[in-house]
Amino acid sequence: MSFEASGDHYDRWVGRYLPELAPALADAAGVRPGQRAVDIGSGPGGLTRELVARLGAENVAALDPSASFVAACRERNPGVDVHLGVAEQLPFPNRSFDVALACLVVPFMRDAVLGVREMARVAPVVTACVWDYGEGMQMLRVFWEVAAAVDPNAPGEARLVGSSAGDLGRVFGEAGLHEIEEGALDVGAQYEDFDDWWEPFTFGIGPAGSYCISLDDEHRAALREECRRRLGDPRAPFRAPARAWYAVGRA
Repeated sequence: MSFEASGDHYDRWVGRYLPELAPALADAAGVRPGQRAVDIGSGPGGLTRELVARLGAENVAALDPSASFVAACRERNPGVDVHLGVAEQLPFPNRSFDVALACLVVPFMRDAVLGVREMARVAPVVTACVWDYGEGMQMLRVFWEVAAAVDPNAPGEARLVGSSAGDLGRVFGEAGLHEIEEGALDVGAQYEDFDDWWEPFTFGIGPAGSYCISLDDEHRAALREECRRRLGDPRAPFRAPARAWYAVGRA
C-alpha cells in the first residue's frame, strides 16, 4: 500500500471530497481565529488549506509521512510549517497548538492509540475523522463490493480502525482523552462521468488503488466493467455521497 503520489493524483482520488469534508471537520473541532492548529497526516494539504483560511499560515503546521505529499503541501500552503514525519513521533513540543486534527489518517497510523496520544500531547483538543467504509462512502463501498464478487480474496477496508460508528471514540478513550464527542460528517464529490470515477483507482493510492494495480489486465477489466454496471453507467456529471465518522476529545 502506498501514499507516495502526486498532489494532483490525490486530488482526483479522495482529495475531491476535502472541499466539503475539511470545513466540516474544522467546525467539529471548533477551530476559530486566534488558535494554532496542526494537521496530522496532511496529504497534499486539503485540510491545511482550510486551517490557513481560518487561522493564517503562521498559525498552522502540518505533517505527513509521504515526501511527495509534504512537497505538495508546502507548495500549496506557503508559510505553513510542514514536516516529514509520522503521528507516533511528532516533532513538536508539548502544547504547541490549541487543536490537532487528523483527516482520514487514523486507520493508516502504525499504532492508532499512540498516534492519538501524541496528538493529545501537542494540543489539548484532538479531532479526527475516518470514512464509513462499510456503508457511507459510496466510492469505496462500490469498489470493494465488486472486488469481493470478482475476487473472494479481495481485502476490503471495512475493518480498518475507526471505520465503524463508535470506533474512533474507543481509540480516543484508550489514548487517555475525555469529554469525547462523536458524530458523522455527510459530504460528497462531483465526477464528470464513470471514467473520472474509475481512473483514480489506477493511480495506486491507498488500499483500493494498490489492490487495483496488483490485478492482471483481465481481472482489472472485469472489476472496471462491473463497477460501471453497479453505478448505472454514468456518462454525465454526477455526485457521489460520502460519510465520515468523527470524534473530538480533550486531553
